[in-house]
Amino acid sequence: MAREGNPVHRSILPPQELLDDLCSRFVLNAPEEELQSFERILFLVEQAHWFYEDNTMEKNSNMKPLSLREFASLMFQSCAALRPYIAHIDDIYKDFTTYKTSVPVTGAIILDLSHERCLLVKGWKVGASWSFPRGKKSKDEEDHHCATREVWEETGFDVSKLLKLDDYLEVVIGQQRIRLYIISGVSNDTVFAPKTKREISEIKWHMVDELPMASTEMSLLNRGPTGVKYFMVWPFVRPLRAWISKQIPTRGCKDDSSIKGKDSLQSNVSTCEFSFSYVV
Repeated sequence: MAREGNPVHRSILPPQELLDDLCSRFVLNAPEEELQSFERILFLVEQAHWFYEDNTMEKNSNMKPLSLREFASLMFQSCAALRPYIAHIDDIYKDFTTYKTSVPVTGAIILDLSHERCLLVKGWKVGASWSFPRGKKSKDEEDHHCATREVWEETGFDVSKLLKLDDYLEVVIGQQRIRLYIISGVSNDTVFAPKTKREISEIKWHMVDELPMASTEMSLLNRGPTGVKYFMVWPFVRPLRAWISKQIPTRGCKDDSSIKGKDSLQSNVSTCEFSFSYVV
């Protein structure tokens, strides 16, 4: 599944009427508990931003693409309920981006029938990295429900009947917990297609044995403008190979003797804290 071509030149900012409508639809009529903090309000603004990209820009080829920061500034300027806080938008947005990195993420590692391939998705933006389909949990959402929802949105595949609550890999990067449920035995000829617009540009099977297991391996793959990026993949590769090895003992895993030291994975990323949990 390949990405569409780049749109024509766009320069028109969203008119006041549109911003009023988005403010009313996504912010003013939100449940009271969603308006108790700027972090929650920015999540609502982000939803409005997605609507703007997926609907307004698609219908109007002249509408200007905006970053979330730019869009949030326009919303705060235009929405009467938010306007009193426009002078603090820089701090509000900075706090929001920090908060987002602490929200738990769940998704799935989808394996084919042979356990030799896993499904990866690539983001929409130019230079995006490959990753397992996953996304942030909504408030009070259970891990497996989030995983099912996010995988459906990014691939169009329903994992709910294949998901086992105890089969997952989990890492902690900084303050963010990432849990991926292992979904095995999916046919190679399964048709995948994202259900959301402008989020996923490609969906493709990748050989598990060819994925990097450390940041040093990843940096080699990432060299040059055509480099392949696996920023959110490699922390899961070593435990994934171990899981596969125990499911299919006769196949085994790629020899890891070339990776120096038992704790080499953690030593390669000084800014991140990793903890792994997987059930076989």
